[in-house]
Amino acid sequence: MAALLGSVVLVVLLRWLPPPTTAFMVGSRVSALADGDFSYRNDYDWERLERISPHAAMAAIAAEDQQFPFHAGFDFESIRKAVQHNSKSKRKRGASTISQQVAKNLFLWSGRSWVRKGLEVWFTVLIEAAWPKERILEVYLNVAEFGPGTWGVQAAARKFFRKDAARLTRREAATLAAVLPNPRRFRVERPSPYVQRRRDAIMGQMRALGGPAFLRQLDDEEPLAAGRR
Repeated sequence: MAALLGSVVLVVLLRWLPPPTTAFMVGSRVSALADGDFSYRNDYDWERLERISPHAAMAAIAAEDQQFPFHAGFDFESIRKAVQHNSKSKRKRGASTISQQVAKNLFLWSGRSWVRKGLEVWFTVLIEAAWPKERILEVYLNVAEFGPGTWGVQAAARKFFRKDAARLTRREAATLAAVLPNPRRFRVERPSPYVQRRRDAIMGQMRALGGPAFLRQLDDEEPLAAGRR
């Protein structure tokens, strides 16, 4: 009961407070130390959502979770399609929403197990109940890893484009989003042909979704209720 209550209190506090670190940042630091890399540092610079380019928000949604304004933490249609795909292919497909990724990055560890998945569901439910959609997106943009040790769009924008996150262009934001599936393998500064194709596809999806008009739905109760109708 103490652990359950503690998790609720922590999630409620993080509705307003910037996370000082995340479980994934701690894990990366520990892994680096275990490998003898004592110079490793996490590059993490929190930035408010209103000071992040709308292109970055749209790119993240277009790349990772196009139903983000409409679901309550879980995209069951994507889960169904992923299960069907994974039953027939060795190349596994995920169906995690932005809310699930926030829960995992903040509180959990990498890897696959029923225990971790159960905790991910618990924290996702808490986050969706306690935070507005804008806050979930704000945290996601600040804690996602865009390169080894580079956490959040502000740190990524400064490292890769020598500018603040507020000034990211559509193309730059799409390039950052293109590496999100595996930022340890794909590189923003030297995008592979796959990353370039993914970037171009994300830019197309950004245009199709409608840009700022789509983001305004995060404030609107109606689309959240009407979602898939």
